[in-house]
Amino acid sequence: MDGKLPIRMLHDRLLVALDQEAGDRRSSGGIVIPATAAMGRRLSWARVEAVGSQVRTVEVGDRVLFDPEDRAEVEVRGESFILLRERDVHAVASERIDEGQTGLYL
Repeated sequence: MDGKLPIRMLHDRLLVALDQEAGDRRSSGGIVIPATAAMGRRLSWARVEAVGSQVRTVEVGDRVLFDPEDRAEVEVRGESFILLRERDVHAVASERIDEGQTGLYL
């Protein structure tokens, strides 16, 4: 999203945008699997757009893995976002690499 969001997250809340590749998927054989296909419980990746003041392990720009069934959606400036609590995040894929870390932690 261009510019700063007109919203300030509170406490342990995250505002995330679903990854563009969250739609249709391809099997290893190249078959297209529609996003509407039932496949059991599948987690989704999203990019963090805003964080609350009590969020400790996630930063804006990180990619987080979460359960899409446990979500609340909101629209800001015509774009859809998802509200999560930090405890609802299962994993973080970060481009931030500190000394001795791999940059991807689960």
